[in-house]
Order: sequence, then C-alpha cells, then structure tokens
Amino acid sequence: MITTKNYDFDAIVVGSGITGGWAAKELTEKGLRVLVLERGRDLQHGTGYLGEHAPSWKIPFNGKPQRELEAENYEVQSQLYAFRTANMQFWNNDKLNPYATDEGTPFQWFRGGVVGGKSLMWGRQTYRWSEEDFKANAKDGHGIPWPVGYDEIAPWYSYVEKFIGVNGRKESLPQLPDGEFQKPMPWFAVEETIAERLKKNAPDITLTNARTAILTEDLPGRSACHYCGPCENGCSTGSYFSSQSSTLPAARATGNMTLRPNSVVDRLEYDKASGKISKVHVVDSETLQRHVFSARVVFLCASTVGSTQLLLNSTSEAFPNGLANRSGVLGQNLMDHFLGLGTVGMFADNRDTYYYGNRPTGLYIPRFRNLPDQQEDLGFVRGYGYQTMINSSNWMGSFNQKGFGAGFKDKLTAVPNTWTFYAGGFGECLPNPKNRVYLSQKKDRYGMRQVAFEFNWGDNEKAMARDIQTQGKRIVDAAGSAFTMSFGDVENLSIPGSGIHEMGTARMGDDPRQSVLNKYNQAHDVSNLFVTDGSFMTSSSCVNPSLTYMAFTARACDYAVKQMEAGVI
Repeated sequence: MITTKNYDFDAIVVGSGITGGWAAKELTEKGLRVLVLERGRDLQHGTGYLGEHAPSWKIPFNGKPQRELEAENYEVQSQLYAFRTANMQFWNNDKLNPYATDEGTPFQWFRGGVVGGKSLMWGRQTYRWSEEDFKANAKDGHGIPWPVGYDEIAPWYSYVEKFIGVNGRKESLPQLPDGEFQKPMPWFAVEETIAERLKKNAPDITLTNARTAILTEDLPGRSACHYCGPCENGCSTGSYFSSQSSTLPAARATGNMTLRPNSVVDRLEYDKASGKISKVHVVDSETLQRHVFSARVVFLCASTVGSTQLLLNSTSEAFPNGLANRSGVLGQNLMDHFLGLGTVGMFADNRDTYYYGNRPTGLYIPRFRNLPDQQEDLGFVRGYGYQTMINSSNWMGSFNQKGFGAGFKDKLTAVPNTWTFYAGGFGECLPNPKNRVYLSQKKDRYGMRQVAFEFNWGDNEKAMARDIQTQGKRIVDAAGSAFTMSFGDVENLSIPGSGIHEMGTARMGDDPRQSVLNKYNQAHDVSNLFVTDGSFMTSSSCVNPSLTYMAFTARACDYAVKQMEAGVI
C-alpha cells in the first residue's frame, strides 16, 4: 500500500506531451494521485482544433502565412513544415519564451505551447529499435553502453503499440523489428510497381509502409482515419495518437489526475537529508504568482531540452552544477537526426491511375547498410533509412483550361500522370560530449536562465550523408526512374534541431560516474526522480524515437510504483 499523507500528491508529472501523457496514464491507473504540470495553455481535444477542416475563409488572412506576425512571435517555430496559420495556437511563442539564439551555434528548438505538446503536431512515425541499435555503442565504442537490451523493452513496445494503434506491414527484418500492427494503409499502384522492381533489381532494399500511430481500425473512443488531412491541424476523431485523444483521457477517467496548465516549473528543490526532491517550484505563466507542490515521486517529461534546462537550473549545495549531475555529463551528448538530403525520381508508370483523399503517411526504406552480417568498410559506422513520399502534379498544368464542376474535376484527374517519388535520408547521429545544451546568463521572464546550444555534425554524419546520396540514386534507378536528381548538401547538413528528435542530454547507464539515470530512468543521485523524455537516450538509432520514449516511460512507471509499494522510495 502506498501512503503519502505528508505530500500534496503521490506523484508529480512535469509535462503533458507524449511521455507526460503516458506517465499520467500509467501512474493514475495504478492508483496514484497525480498532478500534471504543463507550462503551456489548456487546449481541449476537438473543440480546441480551430483550424481542423476549417475553410480558408474562416482562418485569418484566408490561411495564408502572416510573415510579420511569424517573424515577431514565431521566429523559430515558423521554420517547421508543420507550422501554419491554422495551427499557430499549438506552438510556443518565441517572443514570450525565447532561448539564447545569439550565442553558441544554431539549433532549431521546436516546441509546443499547449497541453499535449508536440504530440499534436508530430509526424507519427512509430518504429521499434532493434537489438543492434541497443548494442551499437558497446560495439563501436561511441558513447557508453546501453544498460538494457531489446528483449527487456520488447514487451513494453507491445504494450504501448496496442494502446496507441500503429498501422504497418510485418517484414521480418532484424534491423526493424515487427510490432503489434493494425492493417496497413493501402499503396498507390505506382508504389507497388516500384516495390516489385526493387525486389528484382535491388534485393537488399525493402520498401514497406511507414509504421505510423494512425488508426486504420477503431479503438475505444477513437475512429479509424478518414484521410482528410492535414493532420497537424488537430484530429478530433482521435485517429492519430496524441496525449489529448488517448493518454490524458485515460488518466482523467480514473479520477486521480489533476491537470494544471500555465504552470512553469522553474526549480526542483533537493533535500540533502533524505536524498530526494522535496518540493517542486512553479510560476503561473498568466499571473506570475508562485506555488510550491510536493509529491513522493517526480516524473520529468518536459522534453529533452526543457528537462535539461530545469535540472541545470536546480542547483544546490549538494549539486552546484545541476540536480542529479554528480557525473558532470548533464547537458552533454545532445543528438538529433539529420535529414534534408536524398533523391527524386520521375516515373511514367501507372499513368492511368490516381489517388483521392490524403493518405497521411508515405512508405519507408529501412536501414540496409552496416548490418551485422555485412563486412564492407563504408567509411562510417551506424546507418540510415529513407522516408518516402510520392505525388502526381500533372493535373495542375490544366489550370488554364476552361471548365467547371464535377465533370471538369473528373476530366482533370483523368489526365495521364507522371509520378514524382522522393526518398529522403534520415541518418543516425553519434553521441558526442561536445554537442551540448548549456545555460546562458540571460534569463527569461520567470527568472530562469535560458538555454543555448553547441552542436556540430561530425565526420561520421557527413560520410553517411554522402552514402545516402549514392545509394538513393541506386534505389531510384533500380526502381525504373525516367529522370533522377539528388537534393541536399552533404557538406552542409540540415540545421541541428530540424529533425525534431533532440535527445541524449541526461543519458542512462550502469555507471553513475558516466550517466545521469539508471536503466529504469531513475536518477542515480536522487531516488524519487525519474526522467523519461528523450533526455535519457544513450544513442539515437536512425529511426524515429517516440515509440521508444513511450515504452521506457511505461516501464519506468511500473518500476517506480513497485519501489513505492516496497517503501524504497
């Protein structure tokens, strides 16, 4: 039995995004009274999605970009593909909540500004890590070894996948383990043609569905996707996974959750006598009034950079360089995926076919380089995959034709198509202590020191990028492209942060001298502190990390509650 009569709550969760929502769900369902502190504004599922399905005339300026407003309030956020006038209210206001962009090196820190965080705007790519991913650090000597392996995490992957709903095809690839999938989204005819040619001409290449947290079959309270798009404006049917549509409602249904938006956590107070966090200090972002809360356990899910900023700001006599930072590695080993380069091919096949609706995902080419059974020295370690999309735009050349109504639209879509196939590389970043988040001397409006970044792509990433270009051309040519063109600059890779997968700044490991967290996401030095956002990652793999964040969060919650029941914390 868990008794917490001397605390305001049994648990405090900082953040309500992908991991915060999961922590709230798991802890409340296990009977804990949970306070969720979210720095962003409240946003109701469905009714808060003002741009969903809205015609352009209902959106300010007919939905067109408002460049002056974007430059003033959303200087960083507006650089992201998912940012638009219709969902502007989802994003962080860079003017009100800046970070130090005029020092260090460029880094794009994309942030949500509402309850649910980036779970409202994420790309929903949902992949398991492989055993090779977990072994990579120990194998090639970069970073420190992971304290866990695939077999320990696999049951938690399954647990999360069944709840969130992931569509995909099973491929039996060791480098991309299969999961608990709903039926895959259908392919275009030309994609089937491309896949058949790759199987014949490049058998080492697999073209499969992008595995995405978008329903193709109903789940309780959520409906299968109806292909309306664009997803980034919100999804009132809950067809794609977000905290709003799934984990937070599950936590709310227990009656054990208290959600407090507009709550900026600026310090975690450490009690040296107990070796635990004793108080969580909060500033109300609307009134600027201060509040203090206590709980038996604290889950930090404020995003990689946000959690690191909070820990670095939470200094004390015991931890002068940041809470739980006895190792000195807090803030170091920042990682992201690099992207923005690859290959385009033009295909004249299946010209009598077209598509209707908006399939909210493309196809995926899993890693096929530097696999365990391959001995060739490629000049780089680790690997990459390709995220693909295909479209046809020939009908747009009919803009000057005369016509009107349904018959005219049918005529336009009957025009023979030329298909454009994009294969964009997505490369792994090695852990490097020189890539880091640190505190600037500048302070924000709450008195908290802002963060700044030092980050540069290394020789390994650049060598990998060159291979992405070479192999991309091979793939598209093998698929029968009539015209092939590469895009991106292998010497000047994407701006760090643009992969939106920042991770690694409070890594887990077995040795407290080299890591911040243990294998259960528990701080080595502070027994009632768990960090389960991307901070804990010890390496980055080449696949999207959100499923791994969620699986580790569910596992950490299970461990924490058992420790509480045993009276250990």
